[in-house]
Amino acid sequence: MPHPPAYLALCPHTHLFPGARCRLQGVPRPEAFAAAPETIDVRLRFSDGTATAAELHTGAPTDPTLMVAAHTTAAGTSIGARAWTVRELTRRGEEVELKLGAPTRS
Repeated sequence: MPHPPAYLALCPHTHLFPGARCRLQGVPRPEAFAAAPETIDVRLRFSDGTATAAELHTGAPTDPTLMVAAHTTAAGTSIGARAWTVRELTRRGEEVELKLGAPTRS
């Protein structure tokens, strides 16, 4: 069985933080996805050109969560793997904007 594609998410900063927004691209039916998201693989691309794997997890009773793999910024800062709550998913044209909440506790 082929692995589903990872959707690109453009992040306008070099790292994630509470309130950060990333734009998820290429999701079929963005309005429907924003209203009822599904678990998908994501490839985060940051403003410094670095990228990392992530996964958007969904499921009741918790809010969606973005699980981000460990990565290193272009400046050499090592950032460990972390999970972030997703406070909002909003359709923005053909994209879906993710607005992050606080990191979750492991």
